[in-house]
Amino acid sequence: MIPIDRLPTETELRKFVGSEVYVHSEATSFVFVRNFKLRIGEAHVAGEGSYRVALRFDGQGWLRMEALTHYEVDEAGRLLLAGYDDRGRMNVALHLGKEPFPE
Repeated sequence: MIPIDRLPTETELRKFVGSEVYVHSEATSFVFVRNFKLRIGEAHVAGEGSYRVALRFDGQGWLRMEALTHYEVDEAGRLLLAGYDDRGRMNVALHLGKEPFPE
């Protein structure tokens, strides 16, 4: 994974707008969602150094993840975002893909 640069990350994120996607989302020890399928209506990245991503589900609500620091697009075209603390431990993750994530 590489450190988030807001504009390229937002460009990758917006490739999913208007599409049905599968979401994997987790925040250390208190939230875990895998293969939640939804259609993204809007996508935004905000912040500096530590970023926030907000996804609007076609009029059904928002998912917002904070403290994201790194991203990558894997060989399957999935966008993988993660937030690491100063000791290199992952605290938060948000993954988007057109196909379900492995169970």
